Amino acid sequence: MGPSPTGTSARGDGGTATRPKRADALRNIEAIIDAATRLLAVNPDASVNEIAEEAGVGRITLYGHFDSRATLLREVSERAIAHTEEELARIDVDGDPRDALGRLLEATWHLTHRFGALVVAASQALSPEQMHRAHDEPSARARRLLERGRAAGEFRGDVPIDWQISVIQAILHGGSAAVHRGEITADAAPALVRDTVIAALSR
Repeated sequence: MGPSPTGTSARGDGGTATRPKRADALRNIEAIIDAATRLLAVNPDASVNEIAEEAGVGRITLYGHFDSRATLLREVSERAIAHTEEELARIDVDGDPRDALGRLLEATWHLTHRFGALVVAASQALSPEQMHRAHDEPSARARRLLERGRAAGEFRGDVPIDWQISVIQAILHGGSAAVHRGEITADAAPALVRDTVIAALSR
């Protein structure tokens, strides 16, 4: 007996066996997720129609893979969080705290610029616990380096450490916004962000 129209094949025992997704279906899924990531990073309110057009697929095709905008948002957000955690976990944070923080800042800027306003879209789809996880671990990495740098006399300790983390986040997002406005280039931004933060933190 041949495959059914729904993508499952009949079995003699009366059940169904789900067929693996075809290569073109997998390409469509990845194209949709990539398009959603690009658009939502700039505009967290990007519509399904805009995402489908950016992905080069029809609205019906998009809904064939993601039954709602919320489902798509959740998938995109979870992938972005996982990718961020993987990338930051690779950063060498040993050695001189200034150099280590510099490496962490440059890597974090690239991720901040790539995902941008996606964090706003993610808040519409993820639970508060998931959102906290997305923010807490990157902040914890920076906090550990700041504490180590303070103990070594590299970073100033006369202001609250939470304020220093807020300053770091503001400069990261400010650098990304400046690139979007055309004030600086994406190539120049990581070093500018790194040097500005280190200058603000140094004793």
